Amino acid sequence: MELITTIAITLATLAILITVHEFGHFWVARRCGVKVLKFSIGFGKKLFSWRDRQGTEYVVAAIPLGGFVKMLDERESEVAPEELHMAFNRKSTLQRIAVVAAGPLANFALAIVAFWFLFMAGERGYTPVIGEVTPGSVAEVAGLEAGQEIVSVDGRETRTWQALSFALLERIGDSGRISFGVKYPDSDVVYESEAVLQRWLSDQEVPDLFGGLGIAMYTPEVLPLVDMVVADSPAQDAGLRAGDLIVRADGVPMPLWMDWVNYVRARPGQVIELEFLRDGQQRQTRIIPESIAGEGDDTFGRVGLGVTLPEMPPEMLRKFDRGPVEALVASVQRTGDLAMFTLVSIKKMAMGLISTKNLSGPITIAKVASASAKSGLESYISFLALLSISLGVLNLLPIPVLDGGHLMYYLVELLVGRPVPEKIQIIGYQMGLFLIVGVMMLALYNDISRL
Repeated sequence: MELITTIAITLATLAILITVHEFGHFWVARRCGVKVLKFSIGFGKKLFSWRDRQGTEYVVAAIPLGGFVKMLDERESEVAPEELHMAFNRKSTLQRIAVVAAGPLANFALAIVAFWFLFMAGERGYTPVIGEVTPGSVAEVAGLEAGQEIVSVDGRETRTWQALSFALLERIGDSGRISFGVKYPDSDVVYESEAVLQRWLSDQEVPDLFGGLGIAMYTPEVLPLVDMVVADSPAQDAGLRAGDLIVRADGVPMPLWMDWVNYVRARPGQVIELEFLRDGQQRQTRIIPESIAGEGDDTFGRVGLGVTLPEMPPEMLRKFDRGPVEALVASVQRTGDLAMFTLVSIKKMAMGLISTKNLSGPITIAKVASASAKSGLESYISFLALLSISLGVLNLLPIPVLDGGHLMYYLVELLVGRPVPEKIQIIGYQMGLFLIVGVMMLALYNDISRL
């Protein structure tokens, strides 16, 4: 059932992105007087179709991994003399540029609308207060201390965890100075400090931003208070219930949840004498962690318990309420920032500053889409906006086969006054197709490796 749900959410997500992208081409083509023959969502066998008054056929096809808008064009088929004025190839260079660019721009517009709704609903985030600093780390070199709030990175304001994460993401793979603005609690004085990065986190497949910096963000202590017990698990066999508070294991105190987790992981298949509190009364039981295979020949213990997470202090929650105009400005800015971040990331990957293992394909997209949908509407809309921006940026890359490749040819035509020779265009398309297929295969390989 979970697999079916994941597939359904993924297909719905792709359908939204593809429809918006192709509608951009379609809408501008009609405004430029181009006759649209077909608007298709998906490839392969038609599932159903219909036609409008202008003769455009709308198709929903069986393979929902793309779409296209087919326009009247002399290069593809013979055009009746009375319809030549509606052929795409007969339009001016600027009109053809507008039609091709409209698809990616529609994806950016979708992201702006999505962020606008999110910002109108109110943005929330936690204050980025440092909990711990690792000795010898970048953070310690910069003089950061536990209890300080990081208010800026490289002059960029970081009012929430999310803002801090985004500022650090932009520095992955960089070498050079990184600056921090910090302040102490109940003080408005901001102290500036800096450290030096050297190809920061460039070798990590899944970069740990805070860990790579050498900090742990402040969170309330997580007590070993049971929230749920997995069915048919060692914890259930031992008689544990939600609400139980673990006190000691083999006589060793367990003040925090991670103390208990680490103790269990180190003892697969071993008997643990457990003491816990239930309704204020101390009880005892025995539990034997099941043995779980890890990397290589390693194994670790697991008992099947979930922890009760504490709530963050109310004073650490920051709220950003915006009016319609302010929300629109913020959504345009957020879309622009994410688009630029995507471009910079592609550049760094091409230069070897970011691992190509960060490339993700359809399997990862499916998993993240499903997880974000289950986390709530706000999380899903945010993911949809991010994916739409990525699709828009990738389509604008100057690679033949993509929209950006067509734009490159049309810009050359605009500058020199004549079209790029067809032979050169064909060679470009072949090279572009080879590159795109290669990247897709690498992304799919990364997906399978993560499984």
